[in-house]
Amino acid sequence: MSQDTLQRFLFDAAPVRGEVVRLSATTHEVLKRRAYPQVIQKLISELMAASALMTAMLKFEGSLVMQLHGKGQLKLVVIECESDMTMRATARWDEAAGELPDAPLSTLLGEGRFVITLDPKDGGQTYQGVVGLSGSSVAAIIEHYMQSSEQLDTRLWLSSENGVAAGLMLQKLPAGHGDPEAWQHLTTLAETITPHELSTLAPQDLLYRLFHQESVRVMAEEHPHFGCRCSQERVGNMLKMVGREEADSVLAERGQVEVTCDFCNQHYRFDAVDVAQLFSGELSSASNPTRH
Repeated sequence: MSQDTLQRFLFDAAPVRGEVVRLSATTHEVLKRRAYPQVIQKLISELMAASALMTAMLKFEGSLVMQLHGKGQLKLVVIECESDMTMRATARWDEAAGELPDAPLSTLLGEGRFVITLDPKDGGQTYQGVVGLSGSSVAAIIEHYMQSSEQLDTRLWLSSENGVAAGLMLQKLPAGHGDPEAWQHLTTLAETITPHELSTLAPQDLLYRLFHQESVRVMAEEHPHFGCRCSQERVGNMLKMVGREEADSVLAERGQVEVTCDFCNQHYRFDAVDVAQLFSGELSSASNPTRH
């Protein structure tokens, strides 16, 4: 139980596949970097569990990005999961509006949308799917997305409890071996899981608890973990896109350009010499080490 774990599995007698994930260290690394309200901590945790399940099910080289956009007090939640199970996350909300209520997701977001982006590692074409919000939970929104965008019957159970995010996903394969009517039977069994069991049971124990009377083939474990792709070089490239005039304006006002990564809260600082070198193409990632 020391490592975060994702377990894929198949049913030998039914065209159904599934996954179960349990995250603790990964969510802790994300949540400790910013003072997120409790309701956002729960939301991020559940979305991280869901994104790990989706990434493993897609089996492609690249990154999957989940985004919730809203016009309510909660503005944005972003989760990114690489194909090697490296994960990061961030959220934005209207802090001036006061404490976020413990309310349904639809209330927090108001009018909003759910977006999934697939960005292939090899530079292939990026895919993006967008749907309106349907349902008041993360699980309901993703189930709606899978049905409307991918036409795949998918069931999802998520929990966040005592610092542990967990999820179980079942998906009916469009064609395959075994009894196609077994889908209803297997989802009925999965419905008996409680949020507490989902958060506390190890993946193998959870599968036994639900499906010990079924013939289940278990794949090799995968281990999600936190990681951020930000760097001095990437931030420098972003400043180049902003432009020399804007960078010089900030220098004149503040004496340096400061940028904080939304995902990991890492701070990057560029003084006048750094900016001059940056726009002359001379700045390297080692020229001005990150200052915390």
